[in-house]
Amino acid sequence: MKGVILRKGERAYSYFSGVLSAIFPAVVERNWLITGYENYPEALEPYGGNLGREAFFWVPGERLEEIVRQQDYPWYWGVLSGFKKEVPLRQVISYGLPYADGYTGFWKNPISIQHPMADIEIVAWDSALTLLISRDEAIAQAFRNAYPRSEDLETYNLGEPESEEWRKIWEEAELHYGDGGR
Repeated sequence: MKGVILRKGERAYSYFSGVLSAIFPAVVERNWLITGYENYPEALEPYGGNLGREAFFWVPGERLEEIVRQQDYPWYWGVLSGFKKEVPLRQVISYGLPYADGYTGFWKNPISIQHPMADIEIVAWDSALTLLISRDEAIAQAFRNAYPRSEDLETYNLGEPESEEWRKIWEEAELHYGDGGR
């Protein structure tokens, strides 16, 4: 399992066209569960569903890549969980839905993917950063190669959250959301 955090060197941190290009062809080899989202491409709407009061999208990777390439703007929040094509949606939603806003597990080692059946997780975190967690270290390395200023998430978790820079991220979120997304 390998995680990467992208929080430096980009015009914004949750434009997913570049992220998906960085890990291609892994994107098209999977179906994607998209949850906990704000500010998403409208073209995803035909792929929507609900689990109780929680909304989600279930999108084939080929279509997700096409939609994001055509409508590339920052997601504020969201979790994109990638599943092998043979994993059925009914089995996926039996575990509950991953979320970004308020989930503290990203910042704890050892890192993990929220959904036990997913093998990739991409997270838009308050449009302030992007996380990628993968069971396949080659996918995480492809992301790091595309974004040289990205950092290893486990290393980041060892001390960076206590830094002045981290406090500034939370303060900005508190100004915007009132509670810092907590």
